[in-house]
Amino acid sequence: MPKTAPLQPSSTGGSLHLDSLAGLLREWLPRQRWFAGKDRPVTDLRLLSMTELFPGCLHVLIHAAHAGSHAPHTGVPAPGGTPPAGGDCYQLLLGFQEHLSPRLGRALIGRAESGPMAGLTVYDALQDPRSAHLLLERMRHSGTLGPLLFDSDPTVPIPSGLAPRLLDAEQSNTSLVYGDSFILKVFRRIQPGINPDLEVPVALAQQGCRRVPAPVAWFRTMRPQEATLGVLQPFLPDAADGWTLALQALARGEDFTAEAHALGEATADVHLALAAAFPSSGHAENARMADAMTERLDAAAHQVKALRPYVPGLRAAFGALVGCDPGPAAQRIHGDLHLGQVLHAGREWFVIDFEGEPSRPLAERRSTHSPVRDIAGMLRSFDYAARQRRPWRPEWARRCREAYCAGYAGRAGWDPRKKHALLRAYETDRAVYEVLYEARHRPAWLPVPMAAIERLAVRGD
Repeated sequence: MPKTAPLQPSSTGGSLHLDSLAGLLREWLPRQRWFAGKDRPVTDLRLLSMTELFPGCLHVLIHAAHAGSHAPHTGVPAPGGTPPAGGDCYQLLLGFQEHLSPRLGRALIGRAESGPMAGLTVYDALQDPRSAHLLLERMRHSGTLGPLLFDSDPTVPIPSGLAPRLLDAEQSNTSLVYGDSFILKVFRRIQPGINPDLEVPVALAQQGCRRVPAPVAWFRTMRPQEATLGVLQPFLPDAADGWTLALQALARGEDFTAEAHALGEATADVHLALAAAFPSSGHAENARMADAMTERLDAAAHQVKALRPYVPGLRAAFGALVGCDPGPAAQRIHGDLHLGQVLHAGREWFVIDFEGEPSRPLAERRSTHSPVRDIAGMLRSFDYAARQRRPWRPEWARRCREAYCAGYAGRAGWDPRKKHALLRAYETDRAVYEVLYEARHRPAWLPVPMAAIERLAVRGD
């Protein structure tokens, strides 16, 4: 099965139900945070599979085509991963009943006016505690249900009756916490193949790496093609994410270097375990990476006028990759590492969310890259934290960056600061991505990555 092929329709006999749902979903999908179309109208819906998960709840995989982006085609994904005009596959859990409880008002999709579901109220079942409870019951035991396969680690018992609660902060997926014991991530945008957020933690657990919570149960589909749908992992109830801790330290005027140093050690531990779990050989091709980074820069500058004066200096950062020290070997990495992807519990740092950037193709997220890419992402995150309030604290960020790299070097055996050309190029590429993202979604934040762009283009440090 080609890992990058789009999910194709299957004959599941659910077309009549789609007649009832199509009009409602066309309006509801573009309003969801996890919908890749970003408020673009849905132009076509195709049913891929439909399974009755339990009475009153349908599991649905649906292909939604939406109006395409006006961005120029560059041959590589633009920064931010502009979704193609062809659309995407989405996972929905749809509840239906005659009358919806007022407490489920936020879950409302609409009332079906035609087809076999006419007169029934349709809602997002993941926001319904009863449905969330029944979903966990399905996951407690391995088995199949139509095209759905449920698997679990037999050595980890999952108690019955754990109270579910929905996490509101997530953007690209939907997560449920059960009794402060487990957290279930339900993927919304589905691509064929195994999701790295299942594949990587399982492999790291086999390596004995304790920095990543190991999956205890998961479910996937085999139709129309194999794809990962959700992963259940231990929940760390007393943990705080690195972004929150960094902002608290800044608000109190406190140093964060000890935490940053320990976080560098944790990153190195995970990289070493990844290299052992997914053996690879060779280095990233610097010339090819420089070309791809330059192409992303040109695409971003086409859309963000403020970036254009800095293009020559940024091109020089990418050009310096050609012929420089290739650095550490390419390997599996996190792919989207920043302060929001790490948790501090007890005295330890844990790394979560190995899905990578969901907007990028699954094959790309599962491929090998230089570990410098992860390091650059974390360094940019320190800079973001330091610029959350005025006066900006560039010295705070500089000390955190130094401490993080020192912690990493002590564990990994090589120092990112001594790979200057590599680190500058990857940090520049990340900052270009941030500029385009902020210009599209949070214009008020644009000065944050633009400050880094000026620094990297002019001084290169």
